[in-house]
Amino acid sequence: NDLKAKGIGMVYISHRMDEINRISDRITVMRDGEYVGTLITKDTTKDEIVKMMVGRVIYGDKKEESNVPDDAEVVLEVKNLNRGKEIKNVSFKLRKGEILGFSGLMGAGRTEVARAIYGADPVDSGEIFINGEKAKIKTPEDAVKKGICYLSEDRKRFGLMLDKSVSENSVLSSLDNYIKAGWINDRLIDADAERENGKLKTKTPSMKQLLKNLSGGNQQKVIVARWLLKNSDIFIFDEPTRGIDIGAKSEMYTLMEELVAQGKSVIMISSELAEIQRLSDRVVVMCEGRITGEIDIKDATQEKIMAYATMREE
Repeated sequence: NDLKAKGIGMVYISHRMDEINRISDRITVMRDGEYVGTLITKDTTKDEIVKMMVGRVIYGDKKEESNVPDDAEVVLEVKNLNRGKEIKNVSFKLRKGEILGFSGLMGAGRTEVARAIYGADPVDSGEIFINGEKAKIKTPEDAVKKGICYLSEDRKRFGLMLDKSVSENSVLSSLDNYIKAGWINDRLIDADAERENGKLKTKTPSMKQLLKNLSGGNQQKVIVARWLLKNSDIFIFDEPTRGIDIGAKSEMYTLMEELVAQGKSVIMISSELAEIQRLSDRVVVMCEGRITGEIDIKDATQEKIMAYATMREE
């Protein structure tokens, strides 16, 4: 604003809507390298801008009711999970075809619960049941064998090999399927990676492209392709749209909806309340390591979610 007052003109590039609306006088939208249009900031709305950016409105309305029947099969049950001060007596159920949203403030313990279920961190006590049978999960390898996959919020640290190709990253969890008599079948790897990434509409020049050259959204899709190749049934998405642009967010929403339509089940950890309301069938809310509320989506107002998210122990 100081520079503007001095008569200096600026081009400001961002996909953060609040910044764009606060700073700009005009908004020029580009999509896929092409000019889409220019709007006067004070005369436009967020939905109009977003529609120009992705060719459609992406957030949509709050989900009004769950898509999951009350008698749907329970695929994952967690009972009395504890780990120091991070996880305190956490219990919940995940049903087949359900998106179970996990909400809460930073440090609430949501990621810690996900990592414990996946075997990435040890627990002090508690039980995990997969399709009604008690599961012994001590390592991520144990979880993968049980059909559980975890997409970390820090995908570059815990999910990706950035200096390897799209193909190599796609088959990372199912590499044994491509080795015979000590030989790796590169042709089959490329074919399977191309098939699954094609379904996800991953934008890449080829399966040989290094992952570090893809956008954040497309890197995320490659991780999903990896777990689809492994035929996982339970997907844990930890902040799935963090660090990706608004168009990739829309595609990630569609992907999660398609997964549950196929009978997969999703735990989605998100700090964005609009995202929680848009996708979840039920919402579990955590505060300081405890589950403080469980809300059916029809009752999940932002006010109610925040009330549970700030419900500290006396």
